[in-house]
Amino acid sequence: MTLPAPALEHVADLTVLVAAPVEAGQVRGANSRGLRRIIPITGGSVTGRLRGRVLPGGADFQIVVSDTLAELDARYLLELEGGARVYVRNRALRRGSAGDIARLVRGEPVDPAAVYFRCVPSFEVSHPSLAWLTESLFVGTGVRHPDRVELSLFRLG
Repeated sequence: MTLPAPALEHVADLTVLVAAPVEAGQVRGANSRGLRRIIPITGGSVTGRLRGRVLPGGADFQIVVSDTLAELDARYLLELEGGARVYVRNRALRRGSAGDIARLVRGEPVDPAAVYFRCVPSFEVSHPSLAWLTESLFVGTGVRHPDRVELSLFRLG
């Protein structure tokens, strides 16, 4: 039996403003396998079904596994129109050629089609009208620019 593929429902586009990366160095020991990089989140915007802003104070805690692959673990807070707040934990993979990734690290633009950037966000909410964010799975796609990350998020139907 073949079940139907899930549908994608567009939920929001995020522009996440970022500061310069902080290099923590090569991490060692159990469960560690790369260069730890922390990228502060300084703000941003949310458009689509969700509308509002990305609050400053979050960060993307990356492990750079190789010169072609990074595991991302971003944590930040959204403030939606009307004042409701949503905590986001967004885990992602970003991979590309060694040359394209080196250009991203140097802050140079890279064609988004040349870099695989997919994410799986999860949400914590306090407002009852947003409970639907905790009752579905979400995926997204992204692109890294020198000063920001742009994401499109979709609910799996």
